[in-house]
Order: sequence, then structure tokens, then C-alpha cells
Amino acid sequence: MDTQAGPAQQAPTNTRINPPGMTSPNGFAHVVTSTHRTTIHVSGQVAYDATGAVVGVGDLAAQTRQVYENIQKALAGAGASMSDVVKTVLFVRDLSPDKAVIIREARQPFFGPGQVPASTMVGVSSLARPDLLLEVEAIAMRD
Repeated sequence: MDTQAGPAQQAPTNTRINPPGMTSPNGFAHVVTSTHRTTIHVSGQVAYDATGAVVGVGDLAAQTRQVYENIQKALAGAGASMSDVVKTVLFVRDLSPDKAVIIREARQPFFGPGQVPASTMVGVSSLARPDLLLEVEAIAMRD
């Protein structure tokens, strides 16, 4: 009876890459590759609480925290976590360099060291409701 095992299977991974010759990213990865089989698309999340009320009216940091808490909940519903996120797209009302800094600081606790996703931040003139300052879509990969 042959008891030799075949080659060891490597666990699926999401790998963040910042290629040489590109600027050092601030709060995102230039490239994320994945060997996972399941893709999870999270619709744009805004700063609504469970009742649909806007959290942090006029406070971009508070809205950013609520948005990422909502993304965490959405991912958990699909059996995923923030470490599975490979791409985000942020839509920021009246984007400015100062607002980008506020968002990066408020979202940082949601991603572990070296776990930032590929990301795009886009300035927009408005969102679905006037009190909303930020909307974020997320894509996650897992098995």
C-alpha cells in the first residue's frame, strides 16, 4: 500500500504587492493577487446605523468608522472578514487632501498591518442623501 502523500497544498492567500519603481502607497496596496476561489462584492456602504439613521452628520471620521463597521458586518454575513478585502472604491463628497487624511486615519484600525487593499478614492459632488459624506464599495476573496 502506497502511503506517500502528494505535494503539500498551499493555503489560499491574498498577497499585497507594491512593485518597485512605483510611489510608496499611503493606506492602500497598488496590487492585490488572490488564489482564493470565492469573490464577495459588497455594495456601496454609507454611514447608516441599523435603523437607517445617518451616523456622524457633518463628521467625516465618524462616518468613515460607521461605513467600515457596516462593511465588516456585510462581510461577516458572507463568512468573510476585513483581512479578505482585496479592493475598495471610496466615493467622497467634495474630496480634498485633508479629507483623504481623515479617512485614512479612521479606516486604519479596520485593516491589520500589511493587510490594506488595493484602493481608489474618487471625489463626487453628492451622494444619495445630503448628510452622507462617504460611500465605500468592497471586494473580498476567500474560500
